[in-house]
Amino acid sequence: MSLRIILADDHHFVLLGIRATLTMHAGVTIVDEATNPLSLLERLHTTPCDVLVTDLAMPQRSGAADDGLDLVRRIRCDWPHLHIVVMTTLTNAAILRAIVSDGAVSMLGKAESTDELWPAIATTRQGEAYLGRSIVEALARPPDLTCERPPAPRLSGIQAEVVRLLVDGQSISEIAATLGCHRRTVSRKKREAMVKLGVANDPGLFSYVRANGIPGFQSHI
Repeated sequence: MSLRIILADDHHFVLLGIRATLTMHAGVTIVDEATNPLSLLERLHTTPCDVLVTDLAMPQRSGAADDGLDLVRRIRCDWPHLHIVVMTTLTNAAILRAIVSDGAVSMLGKAESTDELWPAIATTRQGEAYLGRSIVEALARPPDLTCERPPAPRLSGIQAEVVRLLVDGQSISEIAATLGCHRRTVSRKKREAMVKLGVANDPGLFSYVRANGIPGFQSHI
């Protein structure tokens, strides 16, 4: 019996690498591919499959950042019997823990060998979650060993406001107009906030806010 797999990643060379890895196994059929969250949901609605191998941080067709955590939760809700393997570059323990909390989603770090992908799929099909080495290390990293949720970093008032407006869907230019400052100032405050929160891109920022909220203000400078 053929194992039907859908692949999702916004980088075509990643899709090519995953496809090459999986098609070496007998009985595997890559039935479809997606490069953004909307196209993934469309394919899941129209293409029967057994396993989804997906990136966590894919931008929307418009280029806007998407909340990968929310996407995984939606897929789990709408397709509860679908086996899911998430591949990600994120190392934020709070976000990773939120994704694997139901015990049904397997996760691999993108820096790990693709040789781990097949064991991850096999384990997931047995109803268990497979966690790659880098994911295990991220989840075990202090202070998460003793805390259900790590202490939130403190953002300044303007950093928190920039993050809030970004999450609300405003562009850098729109935020600059709202706050009455230069676009460069908004971009700098955004970068500062991302460094404090330990995220590297917009999807990571959106996922962090979804999992933790926006840290409280420390000052207005």
